[in-house]
Amino acid sequence: MTDHDVATAGRGSARASGTGGGAEGGPEPLRQRVSAFVRDRVFPVEALLDAGGPGTAEPRRRLRAEARAAGLWALPLPSGLGGGGLSLSAYGPIAESEGASDHGPAALGSAPLLDVTMLARHGSARVRSAYLRRLVSGDLRTCYAMTEPDVPGTEPLLTATRAEPRSGGWTVTGRKWFVSHAAEADLVTVLARTSGAVGDRGGLSLLLVPTDSPGFRVVRELPVLGAGGQYEIAFDRVEVAGDQLVGEAGQALAIAGERLQLGRTLRALRWVGQAQRAYDLLCGRAVARQGAHGPLADRQLVQQHVFESLLALRSTRPLVYEAMALVAEGRDARVEVGLAKTAAARTLQEVADRAVQVFGAAGLGPDTALPALLRTGRTARILDGPDEQHVGAVARRALRSAAAGSAVRSG
Repeated sequence: MTDHDVATAGRGSARASGTGGGAEGGPEPLRQRVSAFVRDRVFPVEALLDAGGPGTAEPRRRLRAEARAAGLWALPLPSGLGGGGLSLSAYGPIAESEGASDHGPAALGSAPLLDVTMLARHGSARVRSAYLRRLVSGDLRTCYAMTEPDVPGTEPLLTATRAEPRSGGWTVTGRKWFVSHAAEADLVTVLARTSGAVGDRGGLSLLLVPTDSPGFRVVRELPVLGAGGQYEIAFDRVEVAGDQLVGEAGQALAIAGERLQLGRTLRALRWVGQAQRAYDLLCGRAVARQGAHGPLADRQLVQQHVFESLLALRSTRPLVYEAMALVAEGRDARVEVGLAKTAAARTLQEVADRAVQVFGAAGLGPDTALPALLRTGRTARILDGPDEQHVGAVARRALRSAAAGSAVRSG
């Protein structure tokens, strides 16, 4: 891997033009192609992929092969590593279209964006050489382990997992849970305390742990509202090489902050894509469903569901794209990301719920995507920090800004 590859990946493959870099066809035709791929290829196998297990291997392999053949593989990842080279700003609409299905990012190879960005910026030379190209190709799978049982996910300072120094490396002991796709991962990035006591602000570090290491095990799967894919994992004196440390020892909070800002924005974009999908289903049902007195679309209460859903979408989408623009520029976007994440989660839950109401009993069964969309909308209000955390954090910053402005005016 060349220094140019590392620099490109470290910028999230940003390009000054923002027109999609080497991706063929420009941003809007590309977005339409991605939307068509997700609709025609991913939607039909969602139920199978949701079920998990060995039966998902073949459809996953087939989707990845089809995405490569269509020129849609790994669009936001560095072109020097085999990706499409899209800038973050150009990738925003693509992320929304991919996100119409929970399985879209993985099928199209963009799912490793957070790990590629993090390791390109903070990984050792050996880590970059050994892992980055394999991440982009899809040959290497990763997961991220931060939350622990009986510890609030919003309080990383209470992390109890420890990494003790040993000759040439570390020994990791602890337990994590709600780790996405841990059973399939080859590597796990784990937050652990390398110095100090529980509660100290310093002393937290990130380490890359191969999942085939002695002492690592998947404890159990943790279904979320009936859906699989989340796991509890354990580390029993797992030995980790020294150059598997991500960044410097004690710098985990700063690195995790970078990752969270981009990760929350990507989630918000994908949730908007799913809210749009729910809205399209709602409108299609209202127009097609005939009652004794004509189509549902003629009823005022159904029209209100359509109006409120459209209002939520139109109000949320600008917030999310404003956050993405700031993140792409490398600026402080904590307020904008907090607003975007909270608004997108609420919008997805609200629109999916209204669509279920218009579908009636059919919206509760297996014949539409609405149960999965509703489930995702509810979990979205907890994932990456609950609504309450973002409401409080954004409000405090807004009030500090107001107080500073008042002091300037009075002075």
